[in-house]
Amino acid sequence: MTYAATIGGASPAPTSSVAEEMPPIAPRLLTDLLDHAVAAHGAWPAIDFMGRRWTYGEVGEQARRAARGLQDLGVTKGMRVGLCLPNTPYYVVCYFAILRIGAIVVNFNPLYTEREMAHQVTDSGCEVMITTDLALSLPKLEPLVGKSCLRRVVVCPFADVLPALKRRAFLLFKRGDIAHEPHDLRYTRFANLIVRDADPDPVDVSPHDVAVLQYTGGTTGVPKGAMLTHENLAANSAQMVAHVGHMPEQQERTLGVLPLFHVFALTTVLNYSVDTAAEMILLPRFEMKSFLATAKRTKPTQFFGVPTLYTALNAKQLHGEFADVRVCISGGAPLPLEVRRAFEEKTGVRVVEGYGLSEASPIIACNPLEGTVKDNSCGPAFPGTALEIRDPSDPYRICKPGEKGEVCARGPQIMKGYWNRPEDTDKTFIYGALRTGDIGYLDEDGYLFLVDRIKDVILCGGYNVYPRIIEEALYEHPMIVEAAVIGIPDEYRGQSPKAFVVLHPGDILDEDALLAFLKERLNKIELPSSIEFRESLPKTMVGKLSKKELVAEENAKRAASTGPSA
Repeated sequence: MTYAATIGGASPAPTSSVAEEMPPIAPRLLTDLLDHAVAAHGAWPAIDFMGRRWTYGEVGEQARRAARGLQDLGVTKGMRVGLCLPNTPYYVVCYFAILRIGAIVVNFNPLYTEREMAHQVTDSGCEVMITTDLALSLPKLEPLVGKSCLRRVVVCPFADVLPALKRRAFLLFKRGDIAHEPHDLRYTRFANLIVRDADPDPVDVSPHDVAVLQYTGGTTGVPKGAMLTHENLAANSAQMVAHVGHMPEQQERTLGVLPLFHVFALTTVLNYSVDTAAEMILLPRFEMKSFLATAKRTKPTQFFGVPTLYTALNAKQLHGEFADVRVCISGGAPLPLEVRRAFEEKTGVRVVEGYGLSEASPIIACNPLEGTVKDNSCGPAFPGTALEIRDPSDPYRICKPGEKGEVCARGPQIMKGYWNRPEDTDKTFIYGALRTGDIGYLDEDGYLFLVDRIKDVILCGGYNVYPRIIEEALYEHPMIVEAAVIGIPDEYRGQSPKAFVVLHPGDILDEDALLAFLKERLNKIELPSSIEFRESLPKTMVGKLSKKELVAEENAKRAASTGPSA
């Protein structure tokens, strides 16, 4: 089944791979997901936060009141409202409240710098921000209130959603983590937002309206706001239900440590969980001791993580924390084969790799939970999704099975376009298909294999060298826990690969020994010209390895060496 994207009017070209057929997905509002859960399972637990629980009925009631409160603050249809929140009940309630009145959610990372906050506020036209009273985020917003488009801030006291004992301990021992809240009428507390027991004014909201501005591209360039509609996000949730399978009589428990402001968690931990009335076990950040204790206490049945999280778990002694998990999916970045095998051996839980991007809400491919999982593949197309591999030098030509090209996708989950960036939008679609910017190929069975990002490809003496191939070889070494490869200038070849690696604590390995290991697995062109051993590698908030910082460091070194004193 092929879905035409909303961009452009050209007829779509034939597709290379279509997922297992599923009935057309009826467009839905995201608020329909919550309404159905409340109506059918209002007494079921919806959220477990640090041991305190909320039912679906309670979440629905707070979202109703918050929607009324936002309208009283002047929020109208189409207005952008920022969510600058860690994983807390506040996020779930405010997310659905914003959507209920036709406004648009803008996701903010609470760890953004003040400059990054300012850019996204201005670019999105965000007028209202909802955040906690924590020092990691609130002070960064103060310089923006009234001096940009941002005019109101709703402050959510972190301590107020903790269990009683933890609340008292937090207020006693963590007062330094709480920011001073300005005495300013432009600031209002969450309790005041929901104080009025009244329904919001009716708003005509369509599934085709933009629901979320999901900013993307921060690790490679200036972030752009992907316009995800109600239909896009609700469709990806429906595709999750079709892929995973759902037993209505049994409540699932989703362990949610990935931040909800990231699109992978937004779909898998929030939208999909609410769609199936699952209980969301939310953690505000990843801290290993607390994470394992929570998993042991709550016995999750579903777990979604990024590769660095699985790598961290592989280094720990586990005691049955994942014994009840039946759905375990890795996304956000390529999952090294050795990391997957180690986790499965340690836990007895099958983990499958999926693939997606913010512009696709985000999932477009995933290995089956039951059936054939191919090593180093991110699986066949997601239900109701069509994949195409197009020739990078001639994007109008679709590649044959086994032939490498740019991965393109069609489906009901594909974004409407980039916010206020029509030129970037036009470049991102071809014949209505989304261009992912990733190089990969489809095998004869329709399984997708990613090779690398187009921007990450290293040009060595006229040959394309793919960093992921080198990284996979590095991960085969038993002493290596993390690896990243970038291209650096080379006077002879133009560019050459440089590897950055992190070893397991206590292990000792030198460059010559590692190169000897790699020579058995890589050709001469792929061998790194240098290897740098580090204690850690830069990561994004979600835990993805971020090469942007490594590239910047190398550029700075080169600039220093060619400066006036050189």
